Amino acid sequence: MALPQGPNEGRWPDQAFPKPDPVAAAHLRHRYGTWAVVTGAFDGIGREFALQLGAAGQNLVLVARRQGLLDAFARELTQAYGVQTRVIAVDLATGTGADEITARTGDVDVGLLVAAAGFGTSGPFVDGSVAEALGMIDVNCRAIAALSHAFGRRFVQRRRGGLVLMSSLVAFQGVPLAANYAATKAYVQALAEGLRIELKPYGVDVIASAPGPIHSGFARRAAMTMGLAQTPRAVAGATLRALGRWGTARPGWLSKCLHGALMLLPRWGRVRVMGVVMGGMTQSPPPGHTARKPEVGR
Repeated sequence: MALPQGPNEGRWPDQAFPKPDPVAAAHLRHRYGTWAVVTGAFDGIGREFALQLGAAGQNLVLVARRQGLLDAFARELTQAYGVQTRVIAVDLATGTGADEITARTGDVDVGLLVAAAGFGTSGPFVDGSVAEALGMIDVNCRAIAALSHAFGRRFVQRRRGGLVLMSSLVAFQGVPLAANYAATKAYVQALAEGLRIELKPYGVDVIASAPGPIHSGFARRAAMTMGLAQTPRAVAGATLRALGRWGTARPGWLSKCLHGALMLLPRWGRVRVMGVVMGGMTQSPPPGHTARKPEVGR
């Protein structure tokens, strides 16, 4: 699949739309069909997946929590690419969010699921609330499991489909100051690896995308300072190119280099190194500030 090469005249305020990509459109239509579901579609990586899939001619089911913002984004996508869109405003932290997505897409032939919704926090685990920790598990793990199960079944029945699950560089070892977040990403990574083998005989592609640091709203909301980092556009493009070819995508040279360097160390060494890295990235909260803000792309 070709990565879109430049902007067109789209009017989205903070970033121009990718150009329509007929080569990618033909590939995706042949391999998966004409409808894709993208969770976390309003912000960050999820939004970029929606842009690039729209540029490739995919009709889109956009999922996030903010109805009005999703409606506006859907109109922009339709105007830019002529694709059909459907908006589902749900909170995946609830037990019914994934079920609602499944029910409200039953009348369209979805062939691709991009599960990009998620959030993270930084700081000592015991300083955060248990409700926040369990909410992260609900969004980053339980919702992913429910959606992968529901759409995986559909794809097996139709004998083709694709699941894109968002892992992370932190999925391969424990990470001090992001312990719960890293644990949720380890679950996603392991789930994707297992499902890839289970579903491959049925024509279903599964990939885990494991990027390193990304320039998005995540760092600000998780009270982290990002230095060298990738863009959501680069991560989404590399992941879509790798879908159907690899089990894990490590988008960009930064992710590959960081992963390669870490894998030279024993697991305990990786944990120590990641703890030092997170300590340098975690911002000191302002006086009187105790809340840790989650990513809102879910």
